[in-house]
Amino acid sequence: MVMVLDGASSHKSLDLKVPENIRFIRLPGYSPELNSQEHVWDELREKEFPNRVYDSLDGVINQLQEGLPRLAANKKGLRSLTAWPWIVSLILIAH
Repeated sequence: MVMVLDGASSHKSLDLKVPENIRFIRLPGYSPELNSQEHVWDELREKEFPNRVYDSLDGVINQLQEGLPRLAANKKGLRSLTAWPWIVSLILIAH
């Protein structure tokens, strides 16, 4: 199995015991163009939070609760943001 990791500090641990059936592929330092989740968050910010100011965190949470299902419902759009050939090939190799 393959797991792609970015450089987040939470993805590094000297104490982590990696099972033999898992292989890590680490993205280069600061490479948002290779990290599809960055594009998902950009899309969410652009579509659900343009030029908006909220009085509280509850307003942000409510907007997320409305916006995430819209994003998830657009399967073709979401696939275009995340199913890049190199990612799909890793998934196929892992199976």
